[in-house]
Amino acid sequence: MTARLRSVPAADPDAGLSLPVWTYRDPEFFAAEQALVLRAAWQIVCHVSDIAAPGDWHTLEFIGESIIVIRGDDHEIRAFTNVCRHRGARLVDGASGCAHKLVCPYHAWSYGRDGRLTGLPGRSQYPGLRLEDHGLAPVALEIWQGFVFVRLEDQGPSVAAMMHDDLAAVLPYRFADLRALGRVTLRPRAVNWKIIADNYSDGLHIPVAHPGLKRLFGTSYGIAAGAHVDRMWGDIEPGGGSWSERGYRTLRPRVDHLDDAAQNRWLYFKLWPNVAFDIYPDQVDFMQFLPISATETVIREISYALPDDRREMKAARYLNWRINRLVNAEDTALVARVQAGMASASYTQGPLGNSEVCLRAFAAKLRAAIPAARSPQRPAPGWFRS
Repeated sequence: MTARLRSVPAADPDAGLSLPVWTYRDPEFFAAEQALVLRAAWQIVCHVSDIAAPGDWHTLEFIGESIIVIRGDDHEIRAFTNVCRHRGARLVDGASGCAHKLVCPYHAWSYGRDGRLTGLPGRSQYPGLRLEDHGLAPVALEIWQGFVFVRLEDQGPSVAAMMHDDLAAVLPYRFADLRALGRVTLRPRAVNWKIIADNYSDGLHIPVAHPGLKRLFGTSYGIAAGAHVDRMWGDIEPGGGSWSERGYRTLRPRVDHLDDAAQNRWLYFKLWPNVAFDIYPDQVDFMQFLPISATETVIREISYALPDDRREMKAARYLNWRINRLVNAEDTALVARVQAGMASASYTQGPLGNSEVCLRAFAAKLRAAIPAARSPQRPAPGWFRS
């Protein structure tokens, strides 16, 4: 396995240690994460092709907020909190839809596709009310390579800035031209979100816990940690294995817009702190590790691909799904083991090897954002004041 440390924050005095165990199960630390890390973290809602027409909308549920992105009559995409400005009722239900206007189901306050308050019953009961002062609350939005990102607090680098050093590696995959394969899947997990994030960037477990990936990649798997993005990769090598692995190797058609190296490469990016892209020659997946509580996470994911009706490509995508379904099952068992083991009083924190560059970088960023994470023991209750 190859491991590289790219441009990352200044050396962490605790670099050789994982985060303390209490940070993976403590509600107060989870509150600190929401306030100091997650509210300013970019989250994917959908792809621009998912909301192609005026009125098309998608929602995202994230750390207690419901966010709606909608395409306006001017074809601009905007993001708002999914909350009526009258009594706070949710405006829309579900993951997606299309609306001529957004009408609150409680008192019928109505909003245009641009978020403006356009009407309300009994307006004479609200003397002095200015419609322009009661539009939907906006949410920061960025469209990067066709994907729609939002964040609750508009501070920190843009997605484009975060991905700047890796843009050249992404551009050949034509993200802006992708279209959805299927629907968004939500997979609840009874584990802390950081355990899933750690597992995603952990290179050492690949040959131990994922024999299928080991057969596919051989010794080519590598990881690199950057200031905002982890990068992982593996090259498909000749060999045997399951019928899914053998079929994927032989049936994949050539993708003409990719160079020779990319024809056989699986590429992974994890944007700090909880959004990831799995990039294959045949498709692109995104996933998010959405924190629900200190010990609950929902993995949100969907696959995208360029239009391609070749039978060989359809077969490759099916075999890709079969291979990664097994990988997901293996990872599900692994993260559950870690969460269970962290309940032991015998464990406080573990050592991190020099090659564990992504885990080291992740822990360093958490400690920089929340200095209490340097304490091996949980501080006295009330240590965090938002």
